[in-house]
Amino acid sequence: MTGSSDYDNDELVFLEEEEAAEAPEVKQGHWNVLVVDDDEEIHSVTRLALSDLMLNDKPLKFYHAYSGSEALKIIEEMGSSLAIILLDVVMETDDAGLKVAKKMREELAITEPRIILRTGQPGYAPEENVIKEYDINDYKTKTELTRSKLVTTIISSLRSYQQILTINQSRLGLEKIIGSAANLLEEHSIKGFCEGVVTQISSLIGLDAGGVVCARAGSVLDKDDDGVYVLGAAGPFARYINESIETLHDERIIAFVTQCLKDKTHVFQPDFSVLYMNSSGYEAAVFLEIGNEISVINKQLIEVFLSSISVGYENVNLFHQLRNAAFRDWLTKLPNRNEFINMLDQVKKGNRAGMGQTVALVDVNHFSDVNDGLGQDAGNSLLIAVADRLIERFDDKINMGRIGADIFGFVGDDTYVNPERLSEVFVSPFKAGDHTLPINVTIGLCRLSEESTDGLTILKQTNIALNRAKKDLTTNYSYYEPEMEEKTTWRLGMIRQLRTDFAERKLELWYQPQVDLVSERVVGMEALLRWPSPDGGYISPAVFVPLAEYSGLIIDIGAWVVDESCSKLKQLHDKGYNDVRVAVNISMPQFRDPDFVNYIKNAIVNHQIDPASLELEITESVVMDEPQIVIESLKALKAFGVTIAIDDFGTGFSSMSYLQKLPLDRLKVDRSFVNEVMPGKSAFIAETIVTLGNRLGLQTIAEGVEKREQASYMLKLGCDEAQGYLYAKPMPFADLLTFLEQHKEVGN
Repeated sequence: MTGSSDYDNDELVFLEEEEAAEAPEVKQGHWNVLVVDDDEEIHSVTRLALSDLMLNDKPLKFYHAYSGSEALKIIEEMGSSLAIILLDVVMETDDAGLKVAKKMREELAITEPRIILRTGQPGYAPEENVIKEYDINDYKTKTELTRSKLVTTIISSLRSYQQILTINQSRLGLEKIIGSAANLLEEHSIKGFCEGVVTQISSLIGLDAGGVVCARAGSVLDKDDDGVYVLGAAGPFARYINESIETLHDERIIAFVTQCLKDKTHVFQPDFSVLYMNSSGYEAAVFLEIGNEISVINKQLIEVFLSSISVGYENVNLFHQLRNAAFRDWLTKLPNRNEFINMLDQVKKGNRAGMGQTVALVDVNHFSDVNDGLGQDAGNSLLIAVADRLIERFDDKINMGRIGADIFGFVGDDTYVNPERLSEVFVSPFKAGDHTLPINVTIGLCRLSEESTDGLTILKQTNIALNRAKKDLTTNYSYYEPEMEEKTTWRLGMIRQLRTDFAERKLELWYQPQVDLVSERVVGMEALLRWPSPDGGYISPAVFVPLAEYSGLIIDIGAWVVDESCSKLKQLHDKGYNDVRVAVNISMPQFRDPDFVNYIKNAIVNHQIDPASLELEITESVVMDEPQIVIESLKALKAFGVTIAIDDFGTGFSSMSYLQKLPLDRLKVDRSFVNEVMPGKSAFIAETIVTLGNRLGLQTIAEGVEKREQASYMLKLGCDEAQGYLYAKPMPFADLLTFLEQHKEVGN
């Protein structure tokens, strides 16, 4: 059975008989006292004896239990809010009270309430052992507990309880501050620190206090205004954290916090206080709802405390700024790449693994032209204008960030994150300083699904879609498909293997002989690169040459091909094959290499060969890519004596004006035109190319000659040379030596 301090009829009789004054009404709370005894009279006598007792302006409030099991239920419910337990030892069992004390301390871990053991049979539990073993304040027999002694015991126990409670409150406050310091890189570090400040000050002055810590936005927050905001709070104010102080709707707090920050001094009022905190310009005002005026001693303690933690307040704000630098784009104030990845991780964890959500990357096309042409300030203004419009259009509907220099990221419901909605943002021009700039964008998108993995992988997949969109000439966007990543993974794997095999000198050069169509004597050979595959075959040059060009590896491989070809040509000349030449294919990345002309010359000089015996083959597409670079390089090499041929002539769309500028020696008729040669049918394009070559004074060579009638037809047209399976397939150098030995009498 439980009850409160509301006096029943018996108590009213006792009070009237004793003519006791009615307990005064006190607004500051009460001390909770649990009386545990199986004797109803003990409960009544105890209430009577202590009914008018006041300590620190707070009366006692009684709760009652008549057995050990009832007591444990109340103790478990009320916990540390109980100040004192008057506990009978002998109830349903001889040691029922001791069991209650033991379970309360050891199992329930409730340490603050003070226990006063009472027994009518002192022989059951020796006083010294009980106090040592059971963490109790006092142990008395019921006969010796007169009213004066009971009051004395209660007062000393209440003081002990208050001290223990204050220590624990202090410990909790310190734990909050230490915990905040240990997690300064977390978003709630300032919140945790400020909450700890309120709790710690409350424990210092020994009162339960609610409060808020406020600061101007310009001092510690990433906000454009200079308003006052709630940084941390405890008690009833906790829900206002990060809100403007006006949202508290409390004129006292607004007025006195503003005054505190303006005057830079504490404000002490009868029922509340506002404390000023400052370190290196990081200011804050701590509003405490205390209920009474702070004593002089407590004011001194608070000032010492604020001085000691002000540096901590500065540090927590500095770390907050560092965290912003790590996760916030300094220019647009949007989340940066790191924070955007965190957003993707959060989306993946919730909303059925991101179902119905889409991620997008929007790349501003030709942004570098703005920086180069108008200056970096104009470029920065443009990015800010883009960010402002994005925020205006989407507000809080989706999450966004600045992922790269000119790339913005989006994640949200596909109702908003789709090509149409995103493209609409960029329809009208942007104001950037004194300039009004129209811009176009490319968009890569990735629909999230249950199979979507972590944020970094999702971002990578979206970037793959963006790269695919940049290559698409028909539209400005592309959605991610798994095949894209598979192709990218395959390409990267091939490039990695090509780099490894080249470093280990596993690449090979094969040679296909070129013959004079009249005498069928070998006059040259084309060096052809071969890449052995693990299965014993060879990977097609159509596959690996573009990969080498894409990765830039073609520069090193190309230099090796030239050097190796010159080396083998020197060996042929030393064996008496002085009239043969070697043709080497050159790609556009090689022309862009500043050392290209020099390493061609060095290879010729180092191997002591006639420059005319080295022929460089280029295609029409190479010429048209960057004509000026190609023409200048070829003219320099032509002046050195190198022979120049144009390969696959007629397959592209080259300008005749550029063709006339090239220092050419030979035209190669593409195999596709040679294949048109059939009995009773003329090969018009092949005939045109040969005629053009003769008119320009160039040698011509037919490529891909496989049949005798093709050779005869090309000879009839006036073509000079041929290359193809009719004469020889590409072969390793050792086989070439054998082939030349077998055919050295041909044409003699």
